[in-house]
Amino acid sequence: MDTPTRHASRPVRLLGLLLGLILPSLSCFTAERLNVLFIATDDLNCNLGCYGHPVVKTPHLDRLAARATRFERAYCQFPLCSPSRSSLLTGLRRDTTQVFDLKKHFRTVLPDVVTLPQLFRTNGYFAARVGKIYHYGVPGDIGTSGLDDPASWDWFFNPLGRDKAEEGHLTNYTPQRGLGSSLSFLKAEGADEEQTDGLGATETIKLLEEHQDRPFFIACGFYRPHCPYVSPKQYFEQIPLEQVRMPEIPVGLLETVPKPSVAFTKPWPWFGVTEMQARESKQAYWAAISFVDAQVGRLLDALDRFQLTDKTIVVFWSDNGYHVGELGLWKKQSLFENSARVPVILAAPGQKTKGQPSPRTVELLDLYPTLADLCGLTPKHPLAGQSLRPLLDDPKAPWDKPAFTQVWRGSFPGHSVRTERWRYTEWDDGRQGAQLYDYQTDPEEHHNLASDPNHAPTVAALKALVQKNWATAYRPPPATGKAKERGVKPPDKKAT
Repeated sequence: MDTPTRHASRPVRLLGLLLGLILPSLSCFTAERLNVLFIATDDLNCNLGCYGHPVVKTPHLDRLAARATRFERAYCQFPLCSPSRSSLLTGLRRDTTQVFDLKKHFRTVLPDVVTLPQLFRTNGYFAARVGKIYHYGVPGDIGTSGLDDPASWDWFFNPLGRDKAEEGHLTNYTPQRGLGSSLSFLKAEGADEEQTDGLGATETIKLLEEHQDRPFFIACGFYRPHCPYVSPKQYFEQIPLEQVRMPEIPVGLLETVPKPSVAFTKPWPWFGVTEMQARESKQAYWAAISFVDAQVGRLLDALDRFQLTDKTIVVFWSDNGYHVGELGLWKKQSLFENSARVPVILAAPGQKTKGQPSPRTVELLDLYPTLADLCGLTPKHPLAGQSLRPLLDDPKAPWDKPAFTQVWRGSFPGHSVRTERWRYTEWDDGRQGAQLYDYQTDPEEHHNLASDPNHAPTVAALKALVQKNWATAYRPPPATGKAKERGVKPPDKKAT
């Protein structure tokens, strides 16, 4: 098995430190500066104990949430890895980054943009990446740097565990699909620390210890629960198969929604697997969540052990949500709630309210301005998000900012806006259908109200928000020839 990549760019690192020393704003170099532990996960929905899930056990994330603000209504801007991460890390909407797929790098469009970790790095922080922060194909790119951004880091580490070496032992119920988009799993032998994410947690702990005496921005990116759903078998044992059920699919559902809304799961439902195979896959997905939770626990323990908890901001987030059978769907790339909604848990030393959920509608885009605000740093370009700092002190503070999410279906977009009560979605500017859901009465999205005349005023108001947000949106050319390289081709069944 190949060895993990551990890299410390000393010349670049020294240059970063030098820039930090000569910056004019010396006040940010006091001992009071807060650290940041930036924890990312891949394809994680809100099936977590602290979000009220009755089966999945996440005691360590629950522990973090008990001293943090848990955002009940947080949404990604594009439910696919690279577009979502590029948006969050640049603080810009996907129409500005022009990243639609898993191949294009945002610096081909924005060569001089200052990313979130880069902002900290140029302000004298030690900036490090462990694992997946920018896009990596999973499992294909595990152990490599994928679509990383070298300008963002002083140091990086690419973990590579036995999960990669043991792919030949996977149970795969969808062999016709690429492995990174399959329903496949493995009840792994061995210890957590032998898995890629276990190695990543170990390396992050080393960094916390080595850099506890200077300000740091350390990003730890876990690859799970992205498929293949691999975790040590003990985590499967925590989730008895008899507790795993598939959600009811309303009779006639496909006749009530626009065809593009369910186009990514083919064959529908559940990629054509049996109900038992779907349940086993779901159990494996949930087991992978519990495994990631255990690694987060190791990081939280390290913060306590090194006496860093009271001076470190901890933010936990996922790049997109994930379907596990709802509405017959699996995975992401839809504009339904479970694909667009993500967990966001943020703990900041000194926040006035702890352990309370916030019902406000927020976006992953808001993390960049929030962390800059909390650490007293000035972004180098206008950001599309808004600082969540007021919601850390008062989770129910006045807040009227909606959340916008989009996908692409070949040559046309799907645009969606979420408020605290409603979601409105339109396909191809409404030419290929629209959807409206009322989460007060229909949290499972079984009743599309878009054509109900009683809700015409709500449709009109939300449609105006969509049109305003995407009034100057970048529209890619048709997905032919070189245009495919620019990211306009919709991800195929092999995409990660």
